[in-house]
Amino acid sequence: MTLALPRRASAEFAGTALLVTAVVGSGIAATRLSPSDVGLQLLENAIATALALGALILIFGPVSGAHLNPVVSAVDWWLGRRAGTGLTGPDLVAYAVAQVGGAITGAVLAHLMFGLPAATWSRTVRGGSHLLLAEVVATAGLVVLVFALARSGRTAAAPAAVGAWIGAAYWFTSSTSFANPAVTVGRAVTDTFAGIAPGSVPGFLAAQLAGGVLAVAALALWYPHAADTAGDVVVPHLTRETEAR
Repeated sequence: MTLALPRRASAEFAGTALLVTAVVGSGIAATRLSPSDVGLQLLENAIATALALGALILIFGPVSGAHLNPVVSAVDWWLGRRAGTGLTGPDLVAYAVAQVGGAITGAVLAHLMFGLPAATWSRTVRGGSHLLLAEVVATAGLVVLVFALARSGRTAAAPAAVGAWIGAAYWFTSSTSFANPAVTVGRAVTDTFAGIAPGSVPGFLAAQLAGGVLAVAALALWYPHAADTAGDVVVPHLTRETEAR
């Protein structure tokens, strides 16, 4: 059985909020601690984000699958819709709403912890075809990784593997690997190191969705039975005793 939708959606809200808090908060701290070294700022931001993401998957994975990302949720729904695994349509809507709401909340929380106004629109323009290509690559790689782990029965490695992918992609992609529509929206309300101008958001969202589509095609080629284990990307099957804990 899987846990009730409100319980899972609340986990997606809290998990995504804390993820964005880690991204934005560590970016603020990095600029204050290393004001003259952008490379060091990015390194500090990347390490904090990767470690926090791994921890959040450990916390929320047993509750909701710790998608924390509308593209992961959408692919889970798409792959599992015929096999009866993964998210249902109502689940997908609830997850996406919770993730976006959580992302905005997380940015506000980071601001408040560092004594900044609750929210400020970012003025950091992130545009250009090279950045959009980077988002396609970062998102596709992330989604393939998540579903490959589920299909091969290695979901226990997800915290380390997903954190490693995002931490590395901070450096090997020109966009610093947002790879997440909810996080992108959340980062639009912070005019700090991690911010993205609202006008740049639609392009990033389109690229991330394209990355999801590319990932579906890649999974069809490399893991043709990925739909069979889409349910494990929601939350591993539970016994009544496990659910009660």
